[in-house]
Amino acid sequence: MSALARSVVVTRAESADGPLSRELRSLGLDVILWPAVSVAAGDRAELDAALARLADFEWLVFASRHAVAAVLERVRERPARLRVAAVGKATAQVLRQRGWPVDLVPDEASAASLVDAFAGELRSARAAPRVLFPASSRALPTIAAGLRQLGAEVCQVTAYETQPGRLDLASCRALIGRAAISAVTFASPSAVHELAGALGREDFARLLTGARAVAIGRTTAAELAALGHESVLASSATLHGLAVTTARLVRTPAGSS
Repeated sequence: MSALARSVVVTRAESADGPLSRELRSLGLDVILWPAVSVAAGDRAELDAALARLADFEWLVFASRHAVAAVLERVRERPARLRVAAVGKATAQVLRQRGWPVDLVPDEASAASLVDAFAGELRSARAAPRVLFPASSRALPTIAAGLRQLGAEVCQVTAYETQPGRLDLASCRALIGRAAISAVTFASPSAVHELAGALGREDFARLLTGARAVAIGRTTAAELAALGHESVLASSATLHGLAVTTARLVRTPAGSS
């Protein structure tokens, strides 16, 4: 198989030595970086104000490693009675590496699964638990709305800004025109939305006609489906699962089982 036939696009915000890129290269694939999204600190006054009263909350919920980084920059130790939930194993791993025990991690790394996992926890609560949810500026309402429906008092604050990435669109379109890409990895709905917006509907469709879309989880796959594109779900909702699934697809001819 030629190097050209093994070329895989990484759309998440990471450097050439980022975790997904390293995984893909270790599996013998060539990586093309198209950072469709970027992450910036933004105005964190709201986050700082919430963390100043962290001891008032019963739960702290993380949906991404970026939120973990923003909080742990400001909080050295978690309050003794505070419980911590993480949407996925990758986010939970980052917390544990920093010495923060994680009390709740759903089997599937999705916002809906986290809400489902909370159902049993909150059903037995004597009073409405107070939940702090530091999130992306573009966080979907699934977690906050779902927890409120379960009876929790949710304080959602912006921990970081998700913004469009800077793409060399001429280079992107040249590669699409040469059919030089065999797979495109998507690690968030934002990456789908921003890449489709940057390329335009026609070129995005051309890209995914010639290359296989691989989604890290169901929410990301749903974003692709909303634009009319099928995708393959990663074997696990982690960057490792995304890389392994992508490598398997690239090595399997289209139409093969």
